[in-house]
Amino acid sequence: MQSHFTALAYAPELTLNALDQVAEVIGRFGAVNNPWTPIPADGFSAAELAVTAPSEETAASVVAEHWLVSVREALAQEELPVDVAVVPSALRHAERKFLIMDVDSTLIQQEVIELIAAHAGKEAEVAAVTEAAMRGELDFAQSLHQRVAQLAGLPVSVLDEVRDAVRLSVGARRLVDAFHAQGHQVAVVSGGFSQVLEPIAQDLGLDHWLANDLEIQDGVLTGRVAGDVVDRATKAGKLREWAQAAGVPLDACFAVGDGANDLDMLATAGLGIAFNAKPAVQGAAGAAINQPHLDAVAVLAGVPLA
Repeated sequence: MQSHFTALAYAPELTLNALDQVAEVIGRFGAVNNPWTPIPADGFSAAELAVTAPSEETAASVVAEHWLVSVREALAQEELPVDVAVVPSALRHAERKFLIMDVDSTLIQQEVIELIAAHAGKEAEVAAVTEAAMRGELDFAQSLHQRVAQLAGLPVSVLDEVRDAVRLSVGARRLVDAFHAQGHQVAVVSGGFSQVLEPIAQDLGLDHWLANDLEIQDGVLTGRVAGDVVDRATKAGKLREWAQAAGVPLDACFAVGDGANDLDMLATAGLGIAFNAKPAVQGAAGAAINQPHLDAVAVLAGVPLA
């Protein structure tokens, strides 16, 4: 039984030479059904290519998984001038899909805790801990408590200033609107803070969202987190919970993130996408986007951009 895949190439600008390079690598592993077909996008270029994996007598799912791993490894070894993803066609053509994303440096351009820390004069200290946590060198919950402790004594009014400073990633609203236009749900789960995330989530019309709560007493940040920390296990658990509630199987889910705290979520989804991520995250994800356009996620998911 043959297995069908879609190769996606996306970059600020695609060239025929780059597309030929990608097709040549993939062609070593099976039938490439040319030609490349352009995909409408705004601010970047994208194209898709139908690919058929060779059939074998072994179970089709086993063959497809082995083939996909081999192709992805071969593409990673090439110094290609474009981003490339190879996705099972059944995933891109699923009738119902579910998208879940990280927030800081994914849905939005900034790390919120660093914006807050700037008001306390602790930006450098907090940034150093954030980077170590994102690289997986520190336990996320411990690192979060260390960083939040630096915020003790700040007036709650600082959060209003931080909300005003937050900027969505390029194409974020377009991505959410595209998924919603096709009847799919969109969720975010964040190691950041609900006091900043909630108005953003409401503005975008997100279906689900979750973040940590900063403890506030008498109009001042206490330097503590209220309740359980949203860590990597929580993120994966919320993906399972929300996808099940939406009636969408995990293999029709797309997860997007940039740090070690997102790894379990990326592994749980049908396709985990690393967005301008650390090398370790890119290596673990099924696809990577190394450009500022978050709406490239829609290209990988087979969701038309308006």
